[in-house]
Amino acid sequence: MIRVLLADDQALVRTGFRMILDNADDMRVIGEAGDGAQAARLALDLRPDLVLMDVRMPEVDGVEATRRICAGTDRIRVLILTTFDLDEYVYAALHAGASGFLLKDTLAADLLSAIRVVARGDAVVAPSVTRRLLERYVGIGVAPLTPAAGLDALTEREREVLSLIARGLSNIEIAECLFLSEGTVKTHVSRVLAKLGLRDRVQAVVYAYESGLVRTGAT
Repeated sequence: MIRVLLADDQALVRTGFRMILDNADDMRVIGEAGDGAQAARLALDLRPDLVLMDVRMPEVDGVEATRRICAGTDRIRVLILTTFDLDEYVYAALHAGASGFLLKDTLAADLLSAIRVVARGDAVVAPSVTRRLLERYVGIGVAPLTPAAGLDALTEREREVLSLIARGLSNIEIAECLFLSEGTVKTHVSRVLAKLGLRDRVQAVVYAYESGLVRTGAT
């Protein structure tokens, strides 16, 4: 059972999401928050598997709430909800530790699928969407990620894999590009995340841009 905390300043929106999630056999809403401060407190108290977090809320927004949650534990996943696919807050939220973002007009089936993916420990944002976001907002003044090690800790193959992740390729596409099996690519991805101390593919993409391994506008 995936335990979910809803965070949105609009009660009607929370009600809609609760109805969708409660109809799923493998999900249960364990709490609701109307602002970021309450979301962070409830998350660290109730310890849900996932927080469905609105990015724009009064006083304490979803970015700061995500930062507080991820600083307090690495076991709670945050899935950001936004009205716009190029929201200036989303980059900061991904940087703060969110495992991806969804648009609020996402279909119910896609929302449930995304929650399952993130709850398993993966990232739900399509790398191509993350790349588009980073190309617009990287360098806007957000403090860069501070991984456990630098690029020199990676092998040449691992750097290739990280570069291709940042360019929007899936594991299957990376395997085809490098003439490797998908299982081998998964192993390389896991090693990259472990060596750099990154949470998931989303932060791997962020780091690839911030480190200069991949540059905006590159193909």
